[in-house]
Amino acid sequence: MHCALFEAGHCRSCTDLRVPYVAQLQAKQQRAMDQLALPALRWLPALASAEAGFRNKAKMAIGGTVDTPLLGLVPLQGEPADLSECALYLPAIRDVFPLLREFIQTARITPYDPATRRGEGKFALLTCAPSGEMMLRWVLRSTEAVSRIQKHAAALQARWPSLRVHSVNLLPEAKAVVEGDTEILLPGDEALCMQVNEVPLFLRPQSFFQTHTTIAAQLYAQARQWIAQIQPQHLWDLFCGVGGFALHCAAHAKRVTGIEISAEAIASAQRSCTALGIHNVSFQALDASAFGRASADAPDAILVNPPRRGIGNALCDHIQHSGARDLIYSSCNIDTLAADLRHMPAYRAVEARLLDMFPHTAHFETLIWLRRDG
Repeated sequence: MHCALFEAGHCRSCTDLRVPYVAQLQAKQQRAMDQLALPALRWLPALASAEAGFRNKAKMAIGGTVDTPLLGLVPLQGEPADLSECALYLPAIRDVFPLLREFIQTARITPYDPATRRGEGKFALLTCAPSGEMMLRWVLRSTEAVSRIQKHAAALQARWPSLRVHSVNLLPEAKAVVEGDTEILLPGDEALCMQVNEVPLFLRPQSFFQTHTTIAAQLYAQARQWIAQIQPQHLWDLFCGVGGFALHCAAHAKRVTGIEISAEAIASAQRSCTALGIHNVSFQALDASAFGRASADAPDAILVNPPRRGIGNALCDHIQHSGARDLIYSSCNIDTLAADLRHMPAYRAVEARLLDMFPHTAHFETLIWLRRDG
């Protein structure tokens, strides 16, 4: 795929862009197979992505000036780069960038300069649902611009009817993160509905969701297919987020327990349960690792979907000795996945699948089903 931004050196996020996509996918599959060289493991065909127009999120740094703002990358040194023409974003996201620039001008959101630590607007964060409805979050250094954003929010909504969730996030610290702890909701809905397969998942402003809705739908569907074969009496979904795996698998387990440390994500998962009329799933806002280690009520199947760092030695040891027959592990980091599996030798690999959540990079999602020997 040709990208003028990449060729001009304005953005190098897509590190493998010059590699033909078929070769990218083959290299990822080979790396996954090399890292998980497990006896008798069956690899299902890799699930490919579209080469462009797939990202449902845009994390745009606000740069330039208040009168001529740009949306893209604002480096500590060098020239800022506007990335609003990036071909990876869904077309609906690219279409609203001009509105965001106009709003920055109207609300006088002074772009933040990381070198001098002055200015207010740090990021504009967009999420687009399959319906075309969107969430917009302004990440600001302080409350200085909040009243002006509130004043002009209704006019923005009138011009942009698909804007469902609108908020301000405060990030006063100068550190390498995208958002802070404080969220100020503006008039509108409190959550964005992401319809994935037949399951409505509700995203609140600080909830996590995969950046690629199409691949996420295939990820959940594959896990559900395996759970349908397992038919567990009790399934744990650890690091469950807004409940994607738990809700997809609920019809094939007698009981499902979803655990996630974010209370906001758990509230969203419970809302999905209510919308679907599901009664065999319970969600709790707890640390997934601590819950797993402390629970005496071992399930017969466990599904984990941890962050890049993996589940860690302590939870691995608990699962290793838990007696759970089946384990499904969803990972965005093949290295930590391989390391975690080495700590759980009681499990043998059954099937695995690579899902290309992140085209043009070295990253990918791996889903693997393991079963306890004996």
